[in-house]
Amino acid sequence: QVQLVESGGGLVQAGGSLRLSCAASGRTFSSYAMGWFRQAPGKEREFVAAISASWRWNRFIIEYTDSVKGRFTISRDNAKNTIYLQMGSLKPEDTAVYYCAAFSGDLYYPSAAVGGWGQGTQVTVSS
Repeated sequence: QVQLVESGGGLVQAGGSLRLSCAASGRTFSSYAMGWFRQAPGKEREFVAAISASWRWNRFIIEYTDSVKGRFTISRDNAKNTIYLQMGSLKPEDTAVYYCAAFSGDLYYPSAAVGGWGQGTQVTVSS
């Protein structure tokens, strides 16, 4: 029942930056963990980043795949029902379709069920 709409993709030169946005509707946004996945041509969809629905241990629980640590930042604005992926120091290997995901619970873990997907937004990084 969740609807997700991504935006912000495009063509960027290596070393540049992009900010992806995902606007959610159809359920209580603040109650669910959210995340980003990506899929490059000919490859499987892979996890990129996730953020929990609420504070645990005095902070949001955030997870990144190793290849984007230090370069990408996930955030959420519950007042706007939106999550973001700030992508910096982009590399050609970051080229993929990026998908927003809403999880069925309040915390991401590798086997967490996905309750909904966005349509995807293309990110192309040129060398």
